[in-house]
Amino acid sequence: MDHLKTKNNRPPYGIIAVLMIGAFIAFLNNTLLNIALPSIMRDLDVNASTVQWLSTGFMLVNGILIPATAFLIQKYTVRRLFLVAMSLFTVGTILAGTAHIFPILLAGRMLQASGSAILMPLLMNVMLVSFPIEKRGAAMGVFGLILMFAPAIGPTLSGWIIEHYDWRMLFHFITPIAMVVVIIGFFLLKDKKEKVMMRMDLFSLVLSSIGFGGILYGFSSAGNKGWGSPHVYVTIIVGVLSLFWFILRQLKQKEPLLNFKVYTYPMFALSSAITMVVNMALYAGMLLLPIYVQNIRGISPMDAGLLLLPGAVIMAGMSPVTGKLFDRVGGRILAVIGLAIITITTYLFSQLKLDTSYVTLILIYSIRSFGMSMVMMPVSTNGLNQLPKRLYPHGTAMNNTMNQVAGAIGTALLVTVMTTRTETHATELGKEAMKHLTGQPTAETIAAMKQQIAMKAMLEGINDAFLVATGIALVAFILAFFIKRARQSDETTIGEKKMANQVKPELAKN
Repeated sequence: MDHLKTKNNRPPYGIIAVLMIGAFIAFLNNTLLNIALPSIMRDLDVNASTVQWLSTGFMLVNGILIPATAFLIQKYTVRRLFLVAMSLFTVGTILAGTAHIFPILLAGRMLQASGSAILMPLLMNVMLVSFPIEKRGAAMGVFGLILMFAPAIGPTLSGWIIEHYDWRMLFHFITPIAMVVVIIGFFLLKDKKEKVMMRMDLFSLVLSSIGFGGILYGFSSAGNKGWGSPHVYVTIIVGVLSLFWFILRQLKQKEPLLNFKVYTYPMFALSSAITMVVNMALYAGMLLLPIYVQNIRGISPMDAGLLLLPGAVIMAGMSPVTGKLFDRVGGRILAVIGLAIITITTYLFSQLKLDTSYVTLILIYSIRSFGMSMVMMPVSTNGLNQLPKRLYPHGTAMNNTMNQVAGAIGTALLVTVMTTRTETHATELGKEAMKHLTGQPTAETIAAMKQQIAMKAMLEGINDAFLVATGIALVAFILAFFIKRARQSDETTIGEKKMANQVKPELAKN
C-alpha cells in the first residue's frame, strides 16, 4: 500500500478522515439498534429469539467477510473498496429504514454488515501503512477514542430518537450522512494501484460461511424449536464439520484466508480464547439489559439509553490508561482484576428483581464496563506481541473474525437460554397460580394474572441467562491466571537452528 504515501511523506490525512467518518457511522449504527430491539419486537410482532438475529446476523456477516478483507485490500485500491463498502452500507440502511416486515429489516442489516466488514480492516490497514512505528501509537489512540465515542453516544441518541419518533428514524437519520460520505469519498480518494494478479479461494469462503453460519443458526433456532429438534442439531453438526474442513484446508494452503498457524503461539492462543469468552458475555449483556429495562420495568427508551452511557464513557476513558498500565505491569494482573469484576457484576445481574432500582442498574453496568476496559485491549495486545511481524495481519484478522463469531454465538446462546427458561418458568408459575385460585375468577382477574406470570417468567429467564453468562466469565477468569508477558517469537526456522548448532562446535575447534 505504498501508493498511499504522499510526495513529502506526510500521512494522507484527507483519506484517513473520510475513512474514519465512514467507520464511525458504521460503528454508531450497530450501537443504535440495541435500545430499539424491544420497540421492534412490539411493532413487527417478533419474539426475542427472532429479533436477536439483527445483532447476531450482523456479527456473523462480519465474521464471514473479515477473512476475505486481507485478500481484497491486497488486490484493490482504497478508493474502490471504500466506495463499494459505503454503497453497500447505504443501500442496506435505506432498505432497513423502509422495512415493514422483519425479513426485509434483516436483509437491510445484512447489507449494512457486508459494508461495515470491509470498512474497519481497511481503515486499520491505511493507519498502519501511513504512520511510522514511533507515531503509530498516538495515531491509533486517536482512532480508538473516536470509535469508542460511537458506543458512548449510541444508546442515549437511540433512546431519544425512539421516544420522539418511530424506530425507523434510526436508519433515516444515518442515510443522508452515509450518502454525503460516499460523494466525498468519490471526489477525494484518488489512490492508484498496479494490477495485482491474485485469486480468491472461493471454496474456502463457502466452507467458512457454512461452518460459522450453521453453528450460529443452530444455536439461534434452539430458542424457538428446542434443542431436541433435528433443525437445531443437524445444522450445528453440519457447521462443525464444515468448519473442521475449512481449518484443514487453510493449514495446507500457501495463502490461506485465515492463517490458523497463529494458534501455534501459546500466548496468542490463550489471549484469543479469553477475548472470545469475554465477547460472548459482553454482547449478551448489551442485549438482555435493554429487554429487562423496557419490557419488564417499563423504563422509557431514553432512560434505558442513559443507563448504558456512564459505562460506555468509562470504557472510552480507560482505553489510554489501561494501555499505559499494560506497558508497566503486563496483561495478567489487569486481566485477573478485570475478569474478577466482570464475573461478580454479571452474577449481580442474575439477581434482578421487579423493583431493582435504576441507580443500582447504572452502578453495576458501569463497574462491569470498568472491568471490561481492563481486559480486552491488554489481553489482545499481549497475544499479538508474541507473533512474528509477518503474522501481525493474520493475528489481527483471526482475532476480529473469532470475536465477531463468539459474540454472535454468545448472544444466540444466551437469548435461547432466556427464551426456553422463560417458557419453563411460565408453565411452573401458571400451575402454582392455579392451585391458589378460589371461586370463579373474572376475565379481568385471569388477564391480570397472565400478565403478571409473563413478567415474572421473563424476569427469571433473564436471570438464568445472566447466570450462564457468569459461568462463561468464570472460565475466562481461570484462564487469565495462565497469562505470561509475551516476547516476540524468533522467526528462525528449525532447519536454520540445526545448522547453527552444527556450526558452533566447528567454530569452537578452530
